[in-house]
Amino acid sequence: MDQRPDAAPGLPDDPFPRFAFEGAPVALACLGGPDRRILAANPALGALLGTTPEALTGRRLADLDHAQGSGSGREIAGETRWRRADGSPVRVQLRAGPERDGCRILSVEAVADGTAAQARPPSASQAHAEQTHLALASAGLGEWSWSPSDGRVTLSDRAAAILGYPSGAMPAWVELQDAVGRDDLDRIRATVQDAVAKALPYAVELRFRRAGDGQETWISARGQATLAPDGTLTGMIGVLQDVTAREEARRALHDREQRLRVATTVAALGIFEWHVLDDQSLWENERMWEIFGRRPQDGTISMREFFRTVVHPEDKVSFRRAVAAALHGDGVLHATTRIRRPEAEGGEAWRTIEMAGRFERDGPAGLPRRLIGVVADITDRRLAEERQSLLIRELHHRVKNTLATVQAIVGSTARTASSIDSFYEAFVGRIMSLAHTHSVLTEDVWQTASLRSLLENELRPYADGEMRSGAGGRVELDGPAVDLPSEIAVPIGMAIHELTTNAAKYGALSNRAGRVRIRWSVEPGADRPRLRFHWQESGGPLVAPPTRQGFGSRLLQRVLTTQVQAEVATDYAPGGLALTMLAPLPARNTALNPLAAL
Repeated sequence: MDQRPDAAPGLPDDPFPRFAFEGAPVALACLGGPDRRILAANPALGALLGTTPEALTGRRLADLDHAQGSGSGREIAGETRWRRADGSPVRVQLRAGPERDGCRILSVEAVADGTAAQARPPSASQAHAEQTHLALASAGLGEWSWSPSDGRVTLSDRAAAILGYPSGAMPAWVELQDAVGRDDLDRIRATVQDAVAKALPYAVELRFRRAGDGQETWISARGQATLAPDGTLTGMIGVLQDVTAREEARRALHDREQRLRVATTVAALGIFEWHVLDDQSLWENERMWEIFGRRPQDGTISMREFFRTVVHPEDKVSFRRAVAAALHGDGVLHATTRIRRPEAEGGEAWRTIEMAGRFERDGPAGLPRRLIGVVADITDRRLAEERQSLLIRELHHRVKNTLATVQAIVGSTARTASSIDSFYEAFVGRIMSLAHTHSVLTEDVWQTASLRSLLENELRPYADGEMRSGAGGRVELDGPAVDLPSEIAVPIGMAIHELTTNAAKYGALSNRAGRVRIRWSVEPGADRPRLRFHWQESGGPLVAPPTRQGFGSRLLQRVLTTQVQAEVATDYAPGGLALTMLAPLPARNTALNPLAAL
């Protein structure tokens, strides 16, 4: 076919085709040569790119790419970004026909992404594409596509903004990889490779350093490979979204849950949910299983089973009343009850628990849907409170008895003293003995006093060596370890003090030759063990029965008899005083032992 001299190479000389080319409302270009130069451009293409057809003639197609360096090997199909004359980007859809007479007609359509202008009124497909872009943008999604021919990623305006790039940017995939967190990159590669091999879409979340400010963001990316009929990878398309706010909220929620878990663990609280309608319980932490003595394989306990077999029979009414009050009131439950808990050795024990929670309703006046709460095992606390109360009562009783004893000491010492000095000496000695006995009682966790300790404390100043049996000293102690409960330790301690003082003034300890031997034992009694105590003096001055009864005598005869319920026998033999006491030993109150709950 002949060509006109002024015709562009490759364009037919026929006026009608030339008229159709130049007057077409669609942007067209005639490409020729191995470097795909524009042999001719119509006015629609010039208007799309903001220039004239003559200015486009002779330029390579690759020169129009918004991102330079894409090369001429790109397939002339699909979406890309060109650069207008003023440097702004325009998103275009390219379609190329077959080459004829050295000319390959290229159709160029503008794709609306919020900034690109259209060269002509939109077709139905364009309108649908625009609606799709707008829908994605309103959902916070940005579109992207990747071409394996040049390794670059085409980004929509929204996608570019998410990643920190300017509008129209086409970064290389290698550049994007460098901004991905190292911990995420290998995982993403494995996921994408598996999805491509199976021809399936994929979704990944990753940390990304924005190109503009280097700020780390969380990106959710979805994509799918595009394949040729023969299965060759031709590209990849997808969407991405900035999920930083969601991830921060998720992490904040996780942190709150961790803080709550740590707090409940430290406070030894069990966390639970009870779903009312289906009577199902959900136990949130290990402490719940520990409190109820169950294992996860045993399953949780429904409220029906809880009332029927776990709650103490005497507490069922009060617990039901507490639940009813919460349901008819503000929904807040506070209840204390005893529960039956299996023990590791196969037995059972009653434990006291405290439950607190709130009922959730379906609306302000709706039915209760579930109860969320915590449980604490307060058994040890209750025992400690009961023991404290008992100790306070014991202290009141002991102080009352001590004041009565002091009052008796003052009165009796004053009546028997011959002078102020003798009163002071006797009174101070008796008060110090009383104070020592109380000190021994206070230091012992069981509130008891060792009989041997009381004897050693009083007799040590008069001993000339060891006081053990067979040592040959002036004082000899012979008997087993006996702990005296507080109610008899004070009067027995006072009796030992009086016996020692009397021996030092008038008896065996008043000279160098005298000796004192104390023996004791524990023997069975009718209802409780009994302490047999024997005090024997020898080698001292001759002994005669007293002509009058002093405080010491009254203490030995009255206090031991009334407070200790002891049988006391005193022998004033000339060779030395002998006293025998047979006293029942009270049973120790285990509630006074702070180690009993351990």
